[in-house]
Amino acid sequence: MFEFIRTHQRLMQLILLVLILPSFVLIGVSGYTNYVSGDEELVKVGNTAITQQEFEQARRSQVEQLQQTSQGGFDPAVLDNVPARTALLDSLIDRRIMITTAEKERFTVSDTALRQAIASMPQLQVDGQFSAERYNQVLASAGLSTREFEQSQRAELALSRVLGPVGATAAVPATVIDRLEHALTEERRVRLIAFPSTDYEKDLTINDEDIKAWYEKNKQTLELPEQVTAQYLLLNEEAAMQNLPAPKPEELQQYYEQNKSRYVQPARVNVSHIQLNVPAGASDEQRAAIRAKADEIAKKLQADVGAFPEIASAESQDAGTANDGGKLGWITKGTWPQALEQAVFALGSGEVSGVVEGPSGYHIFLANEVQAEKGESFEEAKDKVEQEVRRQLGAERFADMATRLTSLVYDNPASLQPAADALGLKVRSATGIARDRLLPSEEVGANAASAGEDAAILDDQRVRRALFTPQALKEKQNSGVIEISPDTMLTVRVEKAIPAHIPELEKVKAHVVEVLKKEKALAASEKAGRDALATFESAQDKTQVPPGFGTPLDISRIDTQGLGKPILDAAFAAPATGLPNYAGVTGPQGFVVLRIEGAKEGKVDAPMLATLPIELGQAWGRAEQNAVLKAMRAQAKVKVLPEASKVLSGEASQD
Repeated sequence: MFEFIRTHQRLMQLILLVLILPSFVLIGVSGYTNYVSGDEELVKVGNTAITQQEFEQARRSQVEQLQQTSQGGFDPAVLDNVPARTALLDSLIDRRIMITTAEKERFTVSDTALRQAIASMPQLQVDGQFSAERYNQVLASAGLSTREFEQSQRAELALSRVLGPVGATAAVPATVIDRLEHALTEERRVRLIAFPSTDYEKDLTINDEDIKAWYEKNKQTLELPEQVTAQYLLLNEEAAMQNLPAPKPEELQQYYEQNKSRYVQPARVNVSHIQLNVPAGASDEQRAAIRAKADEIAKKLQADVGAFPEIASAESQDAGTANDGGKLGWITKGTWPQALEQAVFALGSGEVSGVVEGPSGYHIFLANEVQAEKGESFEEAKDKVEQEVRRQLGAERFADMATRLTSLVYDNPASLQPAADALGLKVRSATGIARDRLLPSEEVGANAASAGEDAAILDDQRVRRALFTPQALKEKQNSGVIEISPDTMLTVRVEKAIPAHIPELEKVKAHVVEVLKKEKALAASEKAGRDALATFESAQDKTQVPPGFGTPLDISRIDTQGLGKPILDAAFAAPATGLPNYAGVTGPQGFVVLRIEGAKEGKVDAPMLATLPIELGQAWGRAEQNAVLKAMRAQAKVKVLPEASKVLSGEASQD
């Protein structure tokens, strides 16, 4: 069962999610409310209430599900804010309204509809067809009965009938689709001339007054977040292999013999045969007659080997090979009964054996092709064997070190040095680790985690999360062992915590200079571009293309030719009459002047528009569902209570 769960993790996550969602659906909401009546109420929904306990449980489930689907890479801090908590509470309100409506209107689902819904789940199908075996296997692995699962699905289907018909019947007016299709396919022919800001950097001068003024005006943008300098122990394959004793010659020889098939391919023969069966309980006379016939056939074949396929087809009683001229294929030494194998491997290529008695009767063999044993001797494979033995010993040592590391970091919670000494590891350190990222070396100086060889490991969300727990930040305690991958483990400890701060000017001077260069270069680019734009617009003859413009491009909103949104917006905002026209756009790389030379209607039958009505219908349906849900909220007289503001702000929590 556990093996099934390991090999079908995504499937199990989906099934568990399906089972978690129907919580409290159509199974006695009022009873549940009464049960937690001593809890703080956050929102009144008709005659029921959403409580703080219910909200906190939903929040924990939300975090657990995201951690499962991201395999531990999800940082709960992402949801620890007012917008995320508000969105969760809104979803609970909406669901409670739908539950109340489904109960009030007595929405039900027939057995046929339930069966069809379950059968259509891809996760429960094999080769596109519902599989009862897969269904039972999945439920058994999740520890669920079919009754429990089907009840949850029936409840979900009942809920879908509250708003489902609204979305399903939504239709976008044809005039709206038509106007959108024309807007998306409308075309402009443009030429561009760019004024890259980098062309203006070399002529810039930046003095100390400029630097100081920029720093005073913008220093809040330079604030560095709270960060830590961390000590850590890294246990991986390389560490486990350090100072590993060399294996003894006899150990290498033993490993070679035990795994000889990996270095030596045994002798093998491509065989055909003729089999004459001896019936069970046959008399001596019957056996002698069958043997005499076998001897006769063997003599014929030894005189004419080329007749083997024809005689095998006519005489062999092995139905599986007779029709193919008696072909058995390749036989490897050590896989057959000794008597048969001895006869077969005594043959040379193209030779026919005498009659050989086997368990089921008499055989005559033809060796179609013979391959002798080949491969590496022990001496030839010795270096390879030693590497494999060392890896095996390293894996065993790694497992032992991992077990000991877990104990050592807990037994000595205030220091990593005892664990390092006991395991022969080195305590490493790195600085500039923030809650959400590794800070660049130019911001934190030497020994930056972002510039070190272990940057990818230290940037793992699980590592950063461990460093910012209260125990790590305030008490400077070791973290537990963090498994980055099956062969890489880490334990960390905060050596120094640095609060958020604005660095002094001298430490960020180089950065300020670079920012000033880019700002002034961009301003110079824009000035040059606007001067050129004014010249183009004032030209008497606009039919002549000024020097510097590129080749014409035919663009539309669905075929942008790689142009960015600001340029597209400028092209389509320009009048479509009196062409050519000019427009200018300032972008992060400099100023761009557009020459709009043509405008025409597009082709509304473009292949890219094929799914537009469906996509618009779905969006329209969601909008109508939201509008109905909003009206249902008003009808249910949803009232957010004062206690909710504390929960949403994070002031109240039952974690």
